[in-house]
Amino acid sequence: MTELDERITACRACPRLVAWREEVARVKRAAFASEEYWGRPVPGFGPMDAALLIVGLAPAAHGANRTGRMFTGDRSGDFLYRAMFNVGLASQPTATHIGDGLTLHGVRITAPVHCAPPGNKPTPEERDNCRMWLEEEFALLRPTLRAVLVLGAFGWNALMPVLGNPRPRPKFGHGVEVELAGLRVFGSFHVSQQNTFTGRLTPAMLEDVLRRAKDAC
Repeated sequence: MTELDERITACRACPRLVAWREEVARVKRAAFASEEYWGRPVPGFGPMDAALLIVGLAPAAHGANRTGRMFTGDRSGDFLYRAMFNVGLASQPTATHIGDGLTLHGVRITAPVHCAPPGNKPTPEERDNCRMWLEEEFALLRPTLRAVLVLGAFGWNALMPVLGNPRPRPKFGHGVEVELAGLRVFGSFHVSQQNTFTGRLTPAMLEDVLRRAKDAC
């Protein structure tokens, strides 16, 4: 897994994503002007023998693209890790930077696209370019993996080819639960501010799905 993470962070396969992540790291947001941005692909985070895999979308420009760790340093991460802490999957409810003491319990977090995309919208080509990393990470986790929780429809659709393109393809929805490739696969609305600020996804809703996924392990 460590070798895979190193290869992921060196990837330059998508010119648009490379240009964007590096521009963001150079220009920076005013609030983080004194910080050195990561500005590279962000590897997965969590133990190598996880029983639960959480699949997101892509790093945020001033979140993981800045800190170098999945869902770290932005409000989406604050929402996710607080819920994970409340159900016993994380050691603390906050994630601010690498080295802040956060550890995950039996769960690993990854994304189908490892670079921050403009507008938080990867293209289908970029998703497909990145699929090999998700396939490799999934294969390394498979001996201990029991369940997968997918945040959002983009991640759900990106995961299906990794699970063998089941037919008929299960439809994404919040709270959906299906068995695929010997795993329990759960869906949740993404922890984006668009969902959390509007109440489409509440802490209680996320914690409920997290508990179900944890219990499936």
